[in-house]
Amino acid sequence: QVQLVESGGGLVQAGGSLRLSCAASGRTFSSDPMGWFRQAPGKEREFVATISWNGGITYYADSVKGRFTISRDNAKNTVYLQMESLKPEDTAVYYCAATGYYSPTYYTRAHEYRYWGQGTQVTVSS
Repeated sequence: QVQLVESGGGLVQAGGSLRLSCAASGRTFSSDPMGWFRQAPGKEREFVATISWNGGITYYADSVKGRFTISRDNAKNTVYLQMESLKPEDTAVYYCAATGYYSPTYYTRAHEYRYWGQGTQVTVSS
């Protein structure tokens, strides 16, 4: 059974940092582009960051550029999201996703991802 499991969420004060992890199991995702999305209460799921299969290409939403860093360790079948200088508007459930197929590029739209984790809550207090 293919699974993506996020961890590392929690409550943090504005200006603080968190590191999210997404551990994959059931198959190797080392050839898949992967991404992070988030969904705040009452809002649609939105793109946060994506990384190509080998980590050579990364792309970020404007709202997190310069504050968040996506990375991956294919040997551990894990993708990370390092979040710095957190703001209250970053509060959301964060989801990791994998395309389920090889591609040399990256993707920013949710429908391009086949596998999803259950999400981890990030709450930033002001």
